Amino acid sequence: MIFLMDTQKIEMGLTGYGVFFLSFGMILLFDKALLAVGNVFFVAGLAFVIGLQRTFRFFFQKPKMKAIGFFLGGVFVVLVGWPLIGMIFEIYGFFLMFKGFFLTVIGFIGRLPVFGFLLNLPGICR
Repeated sequence: MIFLMDTQKIEMGLTGYGVFFLSFGMILLFDKALLAVGNVFFVAGLAFVIGLQRTFRFFFQKPKMKAIGFFLGGVFVVLVGWPLIGMIFEIYGFFLMFKGFFLTVIGFIGRLPVFGFLLNLPGICR
């Protein structure tokens, strides 16, 4: 069993609630109130989990400025009241931020018993 300190519980709770509200907002056909709350919780939870200084350094790296601009611009557009356009910006920015990480994840999933078989089927991944 993993024991967490109270501050870690709050940090993980904020991030979890953010993901929940974002998912639920998309399921309910891009409800702008749920998406806005989810964005605020997710960004706040992320900032507390990895630390404010690391968050600032991550979001303001020179090579990732385009990705961060799309992601934070999407958050702003959702908060203004255009949820569909904002979520498209956010998803595009998220993929730009973590595009190098996705290959690592696919490589790891390829080594798992069931998922590796599925990824090696013709026409799926390679």
